[in-house]
Amino acid sequence: MRSRMHPKYYLSQEIFEREQQKIFRKVWLFAGLVSLLPKNHSFITRKIAGIPVVIQNFNGELRAFENICLHRSAPLQQGFTGTRPLVCAYHAWSYDSQGQVKNIPDCDAIYRLDACERKSLKLREFSLRQIGGLLFINLSSDPMKFEEQFSAQFIELLQSSAESYDSEVMMTTWHAKFNWKLVYENLRDVNHVKYLHAKSLAKVASFPFSAKDGASMEQMELDCSPIGLRKDMRTFSHGGAEGAIEPIRWVPWLDKVERWGDTNAYFNWLTYPNLHIASGNGGYSFTIEHHVPVSPGETDVEIFFIAARKKVSYADSAQVLLSQMHYSKQVVGEDIAILEAVQAVLHEKAPLPTQGAYEYANRHIERWYTTLMETDHEI
Repeated sequence: MRSRMHPKYYLSQEIFEREQQKIFRKVWLFAGLVSLLPKNHSFITRKIAGIPVVIQNFNGELRAFENICLHRSAPLQQGFTGTRPLVCAYHAWSYDSQGQVKNIPDCDAIYRLDACERKSLKLREFSLRQIGGLLFINLSSDPMKFEEQFSAQFIELLQSSAESYDSEVMMTTWHAKFNWKLVYENLRDVNHVKYLHAKSLAKVASFPFSAKDGASMEQMELDCSPIGLRKDMRTFSHGGAEGAIEPIRWVPWLDKVERWGDTNAYFNWLTYPNLHIASGNGGYSFTIEHHVPVSPGETDVEIFFIAARKKVSYADSAQVLLSQMHYSKQVVGEDIAILEAVQAVLHEKAPLPTQGAYEYANRHIERWYTTLMETDHEI
């Protein structure tokens, strides 16, 4: 079978902008970790679908706003994370927990704004949803329900695991040169593990896969209504035990954390469109990969490393996360290298990929994606 994914979908700036409008500014997206917002005035900043966002802790209440001051368009908060009130450094305009302008220094003397004008000065706010230690944001003015995007079973599983995250976090970012869709096609293709990761992941884990007949799905008419497209999209996210791992070698820190679950398996949570969470040691620690589309040929890969919640403090907790980072660097580095190589040879007349029967999940999503991109339909 030939893929539906013409090279233009990985190369075109116009299609990239269409994706931002039709997918990333419509759906719920990973926004950060609750543990990065531990106290009053804590904040994190993000750029999501091209829109600068600040998520701020107001005495325990988390709110998300567009990170642009209403005076001269300066960013209200700078840096990835920090702790300070929501005050613009440029001219000291400050904002309250509702995004309303709270104070404008010398307002009467130099701005001369009447009460009505001041009342109208309110930051654009975005919807937030907390799932355990994870935060999700929706940029739409009329956001879909979280349950429309993700199944109840998936939300329950994600919530259960994300509630076990420890507050200590280590993070790194790769500035990769490939289109964001390539990494999700790769993550749904477990057949590559024994070849690409022969010297790393394949030595400690194996991933069974099956070949299904996708012909019946191909013949079914796609429901292109918003309800139908959202229902279809709900099937793109899934989680659970996906691989068998070697017996876990005991090390002292394992007894110091509250393990999630009790199954010696490789767990994956693939959260469409751009979040992947994995636990390669049966719930003792987690790797969160957030893939941020930057351009048709660029994706920032943000990776957070977290152990399960501590029972007691242990001196080498940072070393545990550092070891996790080094191992992830090898496996993720192998993926990034091959995906950058794929992106580098793509051109408008490149041949369409030939897919195997086991790639039914990718074909399902291709059908949905190309329909969305090539029509006026909306989700």
